[in-house]
Amino acid sequence: MFNITPQWKSTFPGAHAGVLVMRHVSNPAHHATLEKEKTELEERLRSQFAGQDRTGIASHPVLQAYNEYYRRFKKTYHVQLQLESIILKGKPIPSVASLVECMFMAEVKNMLLTAGHDLDVLQLPLTLDATSGSESYILMRGENQTVKAGDMMISDGLGIISNIIYGPDQRTQITANTRNVVFTVYAPNGIDDQAVLSHLQDIRDYIILIEPQAQVELLDVFGE
Repeated sequence: MFNITPQWKSTFPGAHAGVLVMRHVSNPAHHATLEKEKTELEERLRSQFAGQDRTGIASHPVLQAYNEYYRRFKKTYHVQLQLESIILKGKPIPSVASLVECMFMAEVKNMLLTAGHDLDVLQLPLTLDATSGSESYILMRGENQTVKAGDMMISDGLGIISNIIYGPDQRTQITANTRNVVFTVYAPNGIDDQAVLSHLQDIRDYIILIEPQAQVELLDVFGE
């Protein structure tokens, strides 16, 4: 189901990728138990970073690892910006359909970059690779995007489904009808495999809150 190219391994030494596959999930527009969990998470984050400004938040080791990666592309890690809005501006985690909200909650809790896809739309296997800069795909918002060279990407048999700098694609996005789902995690050098494993377990646990019958088909971390 998941292949890693030698090019990825040689381009990103010390990096990891995580994959969570779950079947028999549901994706309600709203779920009361998840909303309660989300509110409690927001409060824990504000307590965890109490008294810190943007510089203090950015000093977290996980954010430092991502920002080092993003700086090569003259970008800022967007999960850090989401954290800042929750902690410094008092904004809530965005309210979206429940499966995506599970992913967002784990992202801000653990600060690890994650993408979600409808398993039934994918043409397996998935392949983790390094971009050459010639590849392109359709972004979530419907625009065609040529990727930057030297980025991490994941593809299926029909093309790119996500990369770090530009995010997930439109074709395989999670919808209200998604019943089988894949989450992938990009972890650059500086983030260990146990952090990725714990993150995937958090997503799994959030999903089971909304659908106790959901089943894990794969939960694994790849890399060194």
